[in-house]
Amino acid sequence: MSEAIRVLVTGAAGQIAYSLLYSIAKGDVFGKEQPLVLMLLDITPMMTVLDGVMMELQDCALPLLREVIATDKEEVAFKDLDVAILVGSMPRREGMERKELLKANVKIFKSQGAALDKYAKKTVKVVVVGNPANTNCLTASKSAPSIPKKNFTCLTRLDHNRAKSQIALKLGVSANDVKNVIIWGNHSSTQYPDVNHAKVKVKGKEIGVYEAVKDDSWLKGDFITTVQQRGAAVIKARKLSSAMSAAKAICDHVRDIWFGTPEGEFVSMGVISDGNSYDIPEDLLYSFPVVIKDKTWNFVEGLLINDFSRDKMDLTAKELLEEKQTAVEFISNA
Repeated sequence: MSEAIRVLVTGAAGQIAYSLLYSIAKGDVFGKEQPLVLMLLDITPMMTVLDGVMMELQDCALPLLREVIATDKEEVAFKDLDVAILVGSMPRREGMERKELLKANVKIFKSQGAALDKYAKKTVKVVVVGNPANTNCLTASKSAPSIPKKNFTCLTRLDHNRAKSQIALKLGVSANDVKNVIIWGNHSSTQYPDVNHAKVKVKGKEIGVYEAVKDDSWLKGDFITTVQQRGAAVIKARKLSSAMSAAKAICDHVRDIWFGTPEGEFVSMGVISDGNSYDIPEDLLYSFPVVIKDKTWNFVEGLLINDFSRDKMDLTAKELLEEKQTAVEFISNA
């Protein structure tokens, strides 16, 4: 058995974490040979609930789980981390402006970024899930100057999985038969789900999604809006936000960072835009297609971008630029 790694989940008393923690602890993410110490962080009023989560994790009697530590203190939670999964954030309340939401979250992620900088390993991999995820991730990264920017990613894998699944449902194939869909931009309703480069296996043969679906107006219309609005549709139906599917996407995202992407496949992740070849402004946390090897992601290069895609990619970049400007004002005042 290798040495235990230290993995933090924030917002650990919440519903996404409740679906996520068991998958991590039983070896679905870091493999069946990798022992773990799980750090659970939440706010002080949630500590009683968090104790219950800790008891349940102990009661699962999992062979890989060396220790579970529940805390409301950043200096305890962030110490010597290998992986930080930042799920906790201020949720949007009814009547709340996006700007107010940004301000509340800048405060949280500035503090957690500083804690990463001070206490975590410099090799720590940080995944931001709490919304607005892209800008929260940028805030954390800017607050942790001693940790490489490439170590910070945000979750757009849920959108990626939603896109894959919609194509699979349309064609009556398994989601596994669909690969290389792309989510460009913000994890918001301006995101651009792009299947121009996606492939699907139909009757044992791999073909382009446009060729397989044979319905361009659906692919450029309802397909895109369904993926963009899916989170809202789940809330409307369940009266709660996506948790099971979000937890599954986090597992996929972190597992790919840890073990790499399969040959010939790429995935979507929110990453720092510096050095991209798709004319997206620098210093944005933007979702791109990436390949991962040796725990390091790189942009997928050389994809042809048509005019339809260009407009959609620029629109979501514009939203992220506006969010960033607001956040940067708040960072300097926070």
